[in-house]
Amino acid sequence: MTILVTGAAGFIGSNFILDWFRESNEDVVSLDLLTYAGDLRNLSSLDKNPHHHFIHGNIADKHLVLELLKKYHIRAVVHFAAETHVDRSILKPDYFIETNIVGTFHLLECIRDYWDNLNQDLKKDFRFLHISSDEVYGSLDYDSPLFFEGQRYHPNNPYSATKAASDYLVNAWHRTYGLPILITNSSNNFGPRQHPEKLIPSCILNAKNNLPIRIYGDGKQIRDWFYVQDHCRAISKILKQGQVGETYNVGGWNEKTNLEVVENLCAVMDELKPKLDGGSYRDQITFVKDRPGHDIRYAIDASKLERELNWRPEETFKTGLRKTVLWYLEYET
Repeated sequence: MTILVTGAAGFIGSNFILDWFRESNEDVVSLDLLTYAGDLRNLSSLDKNPHHHFIHGNIADKHLVLELLKKYHIRAVVHFAAETHVDRSILKPDYFIETNIVGTFHLLECIRDYWDNLNQDLKKDFRFLHISSDEVYGSLDYDSPLFFEGQRYHPNNPYSATKAASDYLVNAWHRTYGLPILITNSSNNFGPRQHPEKLIPSCILNAKNNLPIRIYGDGKQIRDWFYVQDHCRAISKILKQGQVGETYNVGGWNEKTNLEVVENLCAVMDELKPKLDGGSYRDQITFVKDRPGHDIRYAIDASKLERELNWRPEETFKTGLRKTVLWYLEYET
């Protein structure tokens, strides 16, 4: 048996697959369209691994997806494939609607067709795990309770609206057709292999190249930061032990303002790659006009996952940030 991973060459997908192979020799079929955020270099260490099968293709290609499901006897699908960057969604929302909503619909239909024709034992054990975002819940005030599973969705930008729509589709295919699904809503991931348009890698690369380190608005927006390998471990645990039909919030218990994140990052850079003139990378911080619809705060309550599946993150923000900076200093120009 084999698992199928969509969006496999992206940030979280590639880290998940690499983490999976550290614990298992079960075959993985990696499906990715290789758009701007997909990079085959993320999976290059698996080039000679006979248990890894990379397929260049689209989740909306129903013929291809159904062929892969049948050919490789897929027992589980982990669905990362999505357009994810909020700024891009504001400029080009059509791409997000096409991939995150329409693409997920076509994928669900292929999986339903395949799952309907499995024998009862395989049908019972099959899982579809949909990876989503805390942004579907909307924005919290500074003193509001944390996001919890089951609360009302209130997306505020095109990206989060399309992720909310895909969550609703996945739940509907479970309630209507009985498809055995799981959903995760995670907080802000960071770590190796993240696309450089995201906050932490963009700041690292701008710092080392002596460019402005840009912060939207006053930098007081709060996010719950979460090291990617902790997320990967959570996904594996949910795939193996999660209750069918349930949603699990996944977070790092690391609320930081964007300004705190950047200042911490600059301090790590000062230590690991000191400036020749003896100055600090903090001097490169530049405040720019805030983006439209910028949510004030996201913060995840991950206690359900902790309570029911005995999971907690292993990395602190400090240890994860140091590992991230070291990786970008070594591998990225």
